[in-house]
Amino acid sequence: MTRPLSHSLSRRERQIMDVLHRLQEATAAVVRAEVPSPPSYSAVRALLRILEEKGHVRHVVDGPRYVYHPVAPLEAERESAVRHLVRTFFDGSTQDAMVALLDSADKTLSRQQLDDLTSRIDAARKGGR
Repeated sequence: MTRPLSHSLSRRERQIMDVLHRLQEATAAVVRAEVPSPPSYSAVRALLRILEEKGHVRHVVDGPRYVYHPVAPLEAERESAVRHLVRTFFDGSTQDAMVALLDSADKTLSRQQLDDLTSRIDAARKGGR
């Protein structure tokens, strides 16, 4: 049985997950080569073990190497993280979370982006969400 994903990832854990999602599978040596300002090889191995304990990655044995891959697709992890964020910081209010995101945006949304958001809101209205 798969454990529920832990939502608290350190900066290094997030970097490793980004590498694994981009490559789909990698050894600790490959992950280390792809991470900015990488820690030691043993630190990368320890972080991969922690990510495995948290339920984010699995490994398969390939001769003397462990090959790691993400458990869930990136989109599923994003959705899970957003649900956790909304529950934790916005008391479950999607509206409050969206307002906060819009208010804190670093740049102004383009007309196309606003139209896309409006279409998603309209679709949610029609779907009863």
